Amino acid sequence: MNTESTSDTSDTSKPSATSRPSATSRPSATGNTATPDRTITPGGLIVLDMAGTTVADGGLVERAFGRAAEHLGVEPGSADHAAKLQYVRDTMGESKISVFRRLFGDEDLARQANATFEEAYAELVDGGLVSPIPGARETIEKLRGDGRTVVLTTGFARVTQDAILDALGWHDLADLTLCPADAGGRGRPYPDMVLAAFLRTGAVADVRETVVAGDTAYDMLGGRRAGAGIVAGVLTGAHDRRALDEHGATHVLGSIAELPALLAPESGT
Repeated sequence: MNTESTSDTSDTSKPSATSRPSATSRPSATGNTATPDRTITPGGLIVLDMAGTTVADGGLVERAFGRAAEHLGVEPGSADHAAKLQYVRDTMGESKISVFRRLFGDEDLARQANATFEEAYAELVDGGLVSPIPGARETIEKLRGDGRTVVLTTGFARVTQDAILDALGWHDLADLTLCPADAGGRGRPYPDMVLAAFLRTGAVADVRETVVAGDTAYDMLGGRRAGAGIVAGVLTGAHDRRALDEHGATHVLGSIAELPALLAPESGT
């Protein structure tokens, strides 16, 4: 459930449903499944989404969108407002500047909406309306204690990401934090942030050693497109098991707190 820096000039398309890939197969360059390399063990690099995955925000995205839409003259309670809000729900995980471009069809209006959205979200964060998903901090500490590299990613702009990190006292919790601007400007479902984590940390030699976890279809698509060995959906955020499965989840977890057990040697990963 995330947004992106207004410097982004790219656009993304809504993901289409695909059949669920098996947990033991990977897409080949032609789109067909290939026999996995059993010498690859995912888990050296862990790329975690924030809102909905490690951070609970209590629906702040929808509240902030309401302010942005009203700022641009969309009447609350109108059919237009309801349709736009539903689109925001459907595209949770995508950068909001891209969403606003399609909703308003004009670059200036999209940037106004995004700026208002970011301001409203930051105010709500400052008001103490975000909290860790239960077990998230302990999970990250456990993963790092086991020698794994952990990267926190978001589709929010850097200023909003930092506001969340400030509110939670999480600035030193992970090895690295990334927003779309840090990866060239494109947010999910593009694989750019996962690949940026791979390149910038140098934590693993093969991208298939990467684990991606998130709560939306866009997180799943981004992880699969990056070539991550495990793409785990969690049920604490925007999308349900069916949506996560259909868009590429290799595993679906009740929450991020279950990730260390998935990666334990006895789990077979």
